[in-house]
Amino acid sequence: MAQFALHVNGEARSVEADGNMPLLWVLRDLLELTGTKYGCGIGMCGACTVHLDGSPVRSCQTSLADVGIQKITTIEGLGKGGLHPVQKAWIAEQVPQCGYCQSGQIMSAAALLASNPQPADSQIDDAMSGNICRCATYFRIRRAIHRGAQEMRP
Repeated sequence: MAQFALHVNGEARSVEADGNMPLLWVLRDLLELTGTKYGCGIGMCGACTVHLDGSPVRSCQTSLADVGIQKITTIEGLGKGGLHPVQKAWIAEQVPQCGYCQSGQIMSAAALLASNPQPADSQIDDAMSGNICRCATYFRIRRAIHRGAQEMRP
């Protein structure tokens, strides 16, 4: 066990854990940030997606020791005091059915729009291909990403 200083959702946090512990379990079990979901445990479904310095990563496959000084953003910290435009678009387009994959979907979509503010459908499909929705709301997800992009334009 070792002490780790983390920067999570704009706050300094400290945890004592094994450096090999997946970031997912650090967030959920040690920091009680349960918006990030466990899906498959092998990085294939995308339910556990968070941002490290703005880039989407699978927290089930990212060890605590690998985080280092990178800034972690979870679904709880995405909106910074309110809903992020992508979250608003998700609601407006009624994307969720069961909702389980949605935090990972939203985190991937927000990262896409941060790097590409006007993605084409094919770019959305590519960026979101690692996020599985068992309810198959992919068309609503794409509409919500386009809506979020519109809302984010100055």
